[in-house]
Amino acid sequence: MLRRIVDAHHHFWNLSLGRQPWLCEEPPIAFRYGDYSAIRRNYLQDDYLQDAQTADLEIQGSVYVETEWTVADPRGEVAHVAQMLAQQRLPTVMVAHVRLDDPQAAEHLAHHADHAFVRSIRHKPRAHPRPGGSGPGGMDERPWRKGYAQLARLGLRFDLQTPWWHMDEAVALAREFPDTPIIVNHAGLPADRSAQALEAWAQAMTRLAGCANVFMKISGIGVPGQPWTVQANRPIVEHLIEAFGTARCMFASNFPVDSLCGSFAEIFGGFGQIVADFSADEQDALFRRNAIGIYDMGLPN
Repeated sequence: MLRRIVDAHHHFWNLSLGRQPWLCEEPPIAFRYGDYSAIRRNYLQDDYLQDAQTADLEIQGSVYVETEWTVADPRGEVAHVAQMLAQQRLPTVMVAHVRLDDPQAAEHLAHHADHAFVRSIRHKPRAHPRPGGSGPGGMDERPWRKGYAQLARLGLRFDLQTPWWHMDEAVALAREFPDTPIIVNHAGLPADRSAQALEAWAQAMTRLAGCANVFMKISGIGVPGQPWTVQANRPIVEHLIEAFGTARCMFASNFPVDSLCGSFAEIFGGFGQIVADFSADEQDALFRRNAIGIYDMGLPN
């Protein structure tokens, strides 16, 4: 039987447009999964639905997340998604991009908020490359926070992608702006699976879970150079659900990026194995209903 899901995080891109420099230009950037040549190709709705079909999944709806569109065209990606939605079913809603420290951030945010399908904003704050870096990260910078302060009045959420060692800054951000929902991308990036790093990651996630306006995407948890397995990822998934509860977590594909680590079937099948002992209602929340509610997607529950 098909499992019905709402995918809380994926991307589409048409490289013929030349709007994703990191996918189009040489040399390739340093990438967290290593060699990413396999995803330097078009990935559109038909490709995505084929991947989902091979995993016996029915896609009820989805969240398109910004693709690091060229910064010289700050409104172009929203226009591109609008064109897609005039011709196809997916995505349902969008996480758009605005550089929050841009002097024109308020104008760009207002422009994006005028599009009914834009639900959230992602701008990856400046981060240290490893734990213990000196000085604060980008979330503490005044121009960045000035842009962030505009989100609540526009009814926008914030998608946060940053390593776990910056999560205390995220706690401070969540407390200062309690009316802005924060949706953490990719589980706080627990790439280092050493016992010491996992313990520090888990403690950071637990502290963050104390903020009621923070939600968690369980996605992007592949390990560079290793296949996606239940054994490797069960501790990550189980800790996040224990910390945030089944009402504040969402499973997501991060496709096509996570195709570098596993197939749709391996990833969603793995999630299913990990939560097999949960109730049917809890599983439906994790795979579908939470994304509908957290992103206000207007889909039937």
